Amino acid sequence: MTRNAWIWIGLLLLAFVAGDWFASHRGASSAAIPASPPTTASTSPPALPRTQAAPMADASGLPAEARDTLARIVAGGPFEHRQDGSVFQNRERQLPSRPRGWYREYTVETPGSGDRGARRIVTGGTPPAEYWYSDDHYRSFRRIDPQGVRR
Repeated sequence: MTRNAWIWIGLLLLAFVAGDWFASHRGASSAAIPASPPTTASTSPPALPRTQAAPMADASGLPAEARDTLARIVAGGPFEHRQDGSVFQNRERQLPSRPRGWYREYTVETPGSGDRGARRIVTGGTPPAEYWYSDDHYRSFRRIDPQGVRR
């Protein structure tokens, strides 16, 4: 391979790494975070993002397609989309901070949509210990309880 080819490969690799870094850090530095009041007891839980403030929702309140996806997750598959089960990176930081690979995402079918649509279920842990539902493509989540979901 020529020297020019190696230079181009190096530049493309650098652009990819820089793009990935910027995508994972967007909006993290300039937003002002309001200070929380000081706590005196060490048992106080940390403040949670707005998506976690609501109690865990029963899966029976989800759309039928979400309950079907949840049942597939609990059963271990099969899944209809190749992206199902892939790592969810939590770039929007709407879910609690966890190590990379903790979260996995699954498509919830949207009737009439020509693509995967905006609805997802995100699980946390292996096997899953947390289940989250988003109907607006990760802008908000609500924690869900998978109990009672049958296939």
